[in-house]
Amino acid sequence: MEVLNRYIAEKGLKSTRQRTLIVDTFFSTGGHLNVEQLLARVREQDRRISAATVYRTMKLLTECGLAQPRHFGDGQTRYETAGDHHDHLICTSCGFIVEFENDEIEKLQLAVAKRHGFQVSHHKMELYGRCSKCRKARA
Repeated sequence: MEVLNRYIAEKGLKSTRQRTLIVDTFFSTGGHLNVEQLLARVREQDRRISAATVYRTMKLLTECGLAQPRHFGDGQTRYETAGDHHDHLICTSCGFIVEFENDEIEKLQLAVAKRHGFQVSHHKMELYGRCSKCRKARA
């Protein structure tokens, strides 16, 4: 919250109860939320909060580096907390998302980049397929 409060003050914005509720809900929920999902959770505590307020708050969190927008090919923007690097497995049937880390994959990516003369500044890996539940449902 300190980073966000400092950013809000630098931008000349006010700290509001609604914004605080959105931020607290986002960080306590975790995962990969789109604005509609976050709005539904926030409205459980305050029905008056608008989608526009949630969008603006997520934009602030993104701008100050506390949230990262993610696009998994379905036209929705999902947000996750910024932090340690990780990769994703995304189910193309139900939308289930798994975060994972693998040091061997990271080393291989850097080795491939080096072999081709690249210096990696950042990357993302997203593997798409069907989760075990969706595969079982089709069987």
